[in-house]
Amino acid sequence: MREKIKHFELFIKSTDFDRGVRLGVAISVPFITLYFLGYLAYAPAVVIGAVLNTPGDIPGSTKRKVNAILISIGLTMLITAIILFSKAFLPLLLCTLATISFSVSLISVYGFRASLVSFSGLLAMVLAFAIEKESPREILTQVALMGVGGLWYLLLSLIFQKISPKKDKNQLLSDSLLLIGSYLKLRGKLLTQKKKRDQLLRQTFVLQNQITEKHETLRETLLSARKRSGRSRYEEKQLLIFVSSIKIFELIEAKYLDYKVMDTLFGQRKEFLKAAKKLNKIMGNHLIHLSELLIQNNKIPPKKTLLNALENANEAITKYIETVKLPEAREGALVLKNLYDYQELLLQEIRAIRRVMANVQNASKISLKRKDSKQFLTLQEYSLDVLVQNFNLNSTIFRHSLRLTLAIVFGYLLGVVFDIQNTYWILLTIIVIMRPSYGLTKERSKDRIIGTLIGAVIAIGIVLITQNIVVYGVLAFISIILAFSLIQQNYKSAAALITISIIFVYSLMNPNTFEVIQYRVLDTCIGATIAIVTNYLIFPRWEASNLKQILLNALEMNKKYLLATQELYQDPTTQKISYKLARKEAFLAISNLNASFQRLTQDPKSKQQEFQLIYEMVTLNQTMVSAIASIGTFVIHHKTTAASEEFNRVVLKISNTLEISCDHLMNKKNEKIITARHTEVPNDSLLNTYQKLSTQRDENIRKGNTELDLTTLHGLQEAYLIANHMNWLQSLSENLKKTTESYQQSLKTALERS
Repeated sequence: MREKIKHFELFIKSTDFDRGVRLGVAISVPFITLYFLGYLAYAPAVVIGAVLNTPGDIPGSTKRKVNAILISIGLTMLITAIILFSKAFLPLLLCTLATISFSVSLISVYGFRASLVSFSGLLAMVLAFAIEKESPREILTQVALMGVGGLWYLLLSLIFQKISPKKDKNQLLSDSLLLIGSYLKLRGKLLTQKKKRDQLLRQTFVLQNQITEKHETLRETLLSARKRSGRSRYEEKQLLIFVSSIKIFELIEAKYLDYKVMDTLFGQRKEFLKAAKKLNKIMGNHLIHLSELLIQNNKIPPKKTLLNALENANEAITKYIETVKLPEAREGALVLKNLYDYQELLLQEIRAIRRVMANVQNASKISLKRKDSKQFLTLQEYSLDVLVQNFNLNSTIFRHSLRLTLAIVFGYLLGVVFDIQNTYWILLTIIVIMRPSYGLTKERSKDRIIGTLIGAVIAIGIVLITQNIVVYGVLAFISIILAFSLIQQNYKSAAALITISIIFVYSLMNPNTFEVIQYRVLDTCIGATIAIVTNYLIFPRWEASNLKQILLNALEMNKKYLLATQELYQDPTTQKISYKLARKEAFLAISNLNASFQRLTQDPKSKQQEFQLIYEMVTLNQTMVSAIASIGTFVIHHKTTAASEEFNRVVLKISNTLEISCDHLMNKKNEKIITARHTEVPNDSLLNTYQKLSTQRDENIRKGNTELDLTTLHGLQEAYLIANHMNWLQSLSENLKKTTESYQQSLKTALERS
């Protein structure tokens, strides 16, 4: 019960509910104000204008949000006017419908925020069919009032932001810590759960993508909103938490272990990994708790549990050495020690977040130059060239725009031919459900239909209990607020609430409520069916065909990241910014690859071409970026020796191998294949330093000198980690080369057969 109360409290204090309340205020205030002023007839137009422009109100830069809503206001006004003037002439209306559908949906090529503006435009086009205005004066009045409604919502959004300026950023930080905590716990499970490892790895792909998306939004919000006067104390705290969350995520990524080696090393001795696994779980739960405290503002939990778990992980290393005995235990002990060091660094960052949240006076300060911070922002290009580049059938958005246009025109004609009462309900379902990928469209269709049926059943039950229009009005108002609050979290529940709201709104105008329910359910099913069938049959773009370019980008970013790590190893003092930029780009590329793979799994089985090869390439790329991150993180946090000639030669070999993999995907030959053959490095050459240090250590033990000084320990750690990770990277790159070659060959064979 306490958990349910806590989750309810978190929901009430969330920005999702805040936006639902904002919409409720945007709807109610015009009705109440214009009622008392005697102009109630104008209220619906103002409210429509406000509702149409809510999609662009998302967290991020205030300047970009204002620009997006202003563009949305102009677009919705223009589209509404065009549709209303065209309604009297069916041929003109069909041409207008097709032109607007295609051109407006194509705006999505400019990124996520642009896609929300596009949705507002499409929504305005559909709702224009519900507006009964015929004379030019009536139409222009309607459009002007909608503009007023849009500006009213923008003003309201800015007022809410002024009242709670920290809320959006805190929510994003909270979501980020929650996801990272869940990810950390999942990575702990990978240590021991060999049988479920494949399933767990797929879950990590989803979480990695979600975390990266949150961090991108936070970068835009926190790094682009700096004032000339500097940051406030609270903004400094938010930035500190954000930086620590990035470090934690990167540390988790950097400890992507070679689980095959782990299984071989520890075999039946997995109990020595349980302390590290438990530490991951405790740290993950602590991050989740801290994420809740950013919203609830309660007391920070004690750190004793964290410190005890860290101590237990350290003791597990000693117990392992005592049980297995040196020198046999050395390799496993070094693996455990390296793992412990990373977990200790994770705990330091968690404690840094604790100090910031506890308002400790001597908490760290951020020293980030504006010039440097700008480099970490992913800027969206808005030039006409972007549109021109996407104006072909190879573009996913272009294909989606064509499909959506055909679906909307067909849906409208169907309504005209069969004289369907509210044809725009069909069109509304199509634009809400239809997405560029078939899998997501199918999933949303299912949720929409189930949600509509649930909403209809609830509405029927309420109608049978009461015939009170006041009850209908109150329930319609509450439902729309809750629906808007849940639309990102639970689309099925949101669809049910939207249905309830729409049914009761129409019930206020039409006494035959059951007829309204019947048409609502029927039109939703028709619209969902059109969306699914169109996505499957018309210009289908299955994710398997999109993956090549995304894979290519991941390979190229991994190569740049490897070379940046090589530079860092050679000069750790001056290469940190270039290294961090390369790391960010590599993580983004892997996140995009993971997202693409998730979309692939939602496609029909028959369209998942070479699924196993793709999964292998995704996993290899993910493992490679983590192995590189592991080396970079070690170099940053340890005093290391100079990079050896063998290290540089192996980097060159791996780099060349990755380039060959890129060439395989692009189906071209590369002279680097010859070069790569002359960069062969024996697998044991990198282990020479480790073996020498091990021999010296064994000799000291035989002489009775069992004390291990820090210099020798760090030397053994560095030699072991660098040697094994570079050999691991060689193996990964070779496997990638083979897999990409097989993948390209299979595509070529499939093309020849067709």
